[in-house]
Amino acid sequence: MEILKSRLLIRPRDAAASTAFYRDTLGLAVEREFPGGTVFFLGHGSLEVSGRGETGSSPDLVLWLQVRDLAGTLAGLKAKGLVPVRDAQREPWGLDEAWIADPDGTRIVLVEVPEGHPIRTDTR
Repeated sequence: MEILKSRLLIRPRDAAASTAFYRDTLGLAVEREFPGGTVFFLGHGSLEVSGRGETGSSPDLVLWLQVRDLAGTLAGLKAKGLVPVRDAQREPWGLDEAWIADPDGTRIVLVEVPEGHPIRTDTR
């Protein structure tokens, strides 16, 4: 199987609130919009917010977003009124992580890969 592009689809209970959260609070770039949905750019993938969900988020779904500056990212989000589920800390596997949630409770892990960590690469 050859994968050409990937996209995670979220079916929120309140599409307007979730779209505003990803666009305005997180500041994700809009990749495209269509009637009934918005697709956000997520580095090597995409996040589509579309349709209408009935049950909200599953605790089994976690969105993992790598950022360059975790402290700065959290400070910016807090300035917009977002209250983290858990502030940043170094995990036993060596990554710095903070946890937030979208309006439906979808867990989002913000990750910074610290200097010297084996998975750290800069492809610029």
